[in-house]
Amino acid sequence: MKKMPTGWVDVQVNGCVGVDFTSAELTSDEVLKATEHVLKSGTAVYLPTIITAPVERYQRNIPLIRQAIEGAGLTAHVPGVHLEGPFLSAKPGAVGAHNPDWVQEATMARFDELLNEHGDYLRLLTVAADNEGGTGFIAAVTGRGITVSVGHQLASGAQIHAAAAAGARAATHVGNGIPNMIHRHDNPIWPILAEDLLTAMIITDGHHLPDDVIKAIIRAKGVERIVVTSDAAPVAGLPPGSYPLWGNDAVLEECGLFHDPIKKCLCGSSAMMTDCMDHLLQLDLLTADELLDVGVRNPLRLIGLLD
Repeated sequence: MKKMPTGWVDVQVNGCVGVDFTSAELTSDEVLKATEHVLKSGTAVYLPTIITAPVERYQRNIPLIRQAIEGAGLTAHVPGVHLEGPFLSAKPGAVGAHNPDWVQEATMARFDELLNEHGDYLRLLTVAADNEGGTGFIAAVTGRGITVSVGHQLASGAQIHAAAAAGARAATHVGNGIPNMIHRHDNPIWPILAEDLLTAMIITDGHHLPDDVIKAIIRAKGVERIVVTSDAAPVAGLPPGSYPLWGNDAVLEECGLFHDPIKKCLCGSSAMMTDCMDHLLQLDLLTADELLDVGVRNPLRLIGLLD
C-alpha cells in the first residue's frame, strides 16, 4: 500500500473559503481553491462532501470534482467524495440544514442514477437508517465496497442495529442531525453508542457538541471507534456575517458558530480539521497517539485506505 501523506484526515468537508461542493455553479478552479485551503490548514486527506440536492447536481458535481482533482494530480489527498444525502430523513429536525424537498427514497436505481459512471469515486455515503429504502439498500451499497454511515434520522434502536447488521459501519456527526427535543430514551443516540459495529463520527469544533458530550461519546465507543471530522461549511475561512446557504438564512457569529437562528439548527462548521483537533487536545482526554487514531488512522480505515 502506498504511503499516505502526513496530516489530518477529514471525511466531511462541505466546502470552505466560499466554495460550496453542492453548488450548481461549482467550477474546477473552485475545487482546487478549496483543496489548497484544506491542505494548507493541516489536513492531508479529505473527502469533498455533497449534501442533499437534486439528482442532476450529483451528476454534474461528482465528475467535475473528480476531473479537477485527477487533473491536478491530487488523488492521494482527495481519494473520493462523501455523499451526505439525498437518502436521509425528511422529518423536521432530523433533516437539519438540508432541504427536505430533495430527500429521496433509497433505491439502487436512484443510487446508480446519481453516480452515473463514477461509483468508484464514492468513498462514504450517509443514509438514514429509517429511510424507506431499508437495510436492503445498505447491504447492496456496502456490497460494492462503499462505506455506509447512518445519520440525519429519527431511527429506532431496531433500525439502527439492523443497519449495522446490513453493513453500515459508522454514524455521521453523532449528537447532531437530530431534533433539539427528543425522547429521553427512545432516540437514535443511545443505540448508536451501544452498537459495537458503528464508529461514531463527531464534530469537535466547540459548537456542535458540549465538551461533556464529547467525553461521554469517547468513553462509550472507545478510541478505536471514534472519528473526528470538521463538517466544514463554505464559510470556513470567511469573516462573520450573514451567508444564505442551502435554503437557510444562516449567520456566522463572531464566536465561530454557524447556524440558522430561525430554524434553530447548525449549518455545518466554520472550523477546519486542525481547529477540531486542537479543541479536542485542550480537553485532555486522549494521548498523542490516540489523537492520531481519531484524526488519522480511524478515518483512513473507515474509508478503506488503511488495513
